[in-house]
Amino acid sequence: MPEIAEVETVRNTLKKRILHKKIKDVQIIYPNIIEGSIEEFKKVLIGNEFLDILRKGKWLIFELHEYYLISHLRMEGKYFIEDRKEALNKHEHIIIEFIDDTTLRYHDTRKFGRMKIVKKDKLWETEELKKQGREPIDDNLTSEYLLAKFKNKKIPMKTILLDQSIISGLGNIYADEVLFAAKINPLKEAGLLKREECERIVVSAKEIITQAILHGGTTIRSYTSSLGVTGNHQNYLQVHKKEGMPCPICGNVIKKIKVGGRSTYYCEVCQK
Repeated sequence: MPEIAEVETVRNTLKKRILHKKIKDVQIIYPNIIEGSIEEFKKVLIGNEFLDILRKGKWLIFELHEYYLISHLRMEGKYFIEDRKEALNKHEHIIIEFIDDTTLRYHDTRKFGRMKIVKKDKLWETEELKKQGREPIDDNLTSEYLLAKFKNKKIPMKTILLDQSIISGLGNIYADEVLFAAKINPLKEAGLLKREECERIVVSAKEIITQAILHGGTTIRSYTSSLGVTGNHQNYLQVHKKEGMPCPICGNVIKKIKVGGRSTYYCEVCQK
């Protein structure tokens, strides 16, 4: 699943290639990806242009005149830019055609992705964005904020780090990496964390996500190269997908367990 670093990489890549190009046509092959009126979706886009692309957590926010198009890639969503004459792939569900005969194609094997048209003055009132927590690279993510959010919670740390209403943008890969860097066991109850442990999470999250963005994200399995960009942060992962390999700190074998139904990788020595 694309996480914050991967979505940021997609945002930066698209900004260089699709801004200020007038939209000529829109094909909607799988309408369930669109939330709201299909007619409004097409009416707003055709004749319009993308002025900028923003991001909140894992949401891409395409700025139009008077509207925004918000897009979540979910498990397997990707964007591709192709010539109009290029044959459609069976997993390409939304096609946005520009006047220069290039197309922006939304590709999604599982069809879990979502798009929605939002009026500009209503953007931050939408449920999808309103419930997003603070981002790992946000200076407002502090130990005090986490202490308040974790208070009395009996939820395992791995699970609570995946709660987008607390930290927006972290997914399975980076939750494992942050917990390892912070030396916190993924099974530890969130409500038991002390201020110093919360501070380690803040510092680790900021450092890891900053580096992951610099490396273009992590390209493994479900998140693969698109838009001609392949991330290489997978070469810097410490524990995720490293089951049976030696811990880079102590040499102990890295374990794989399930926490809240999610595969979780950790060192039981470094993360007691």
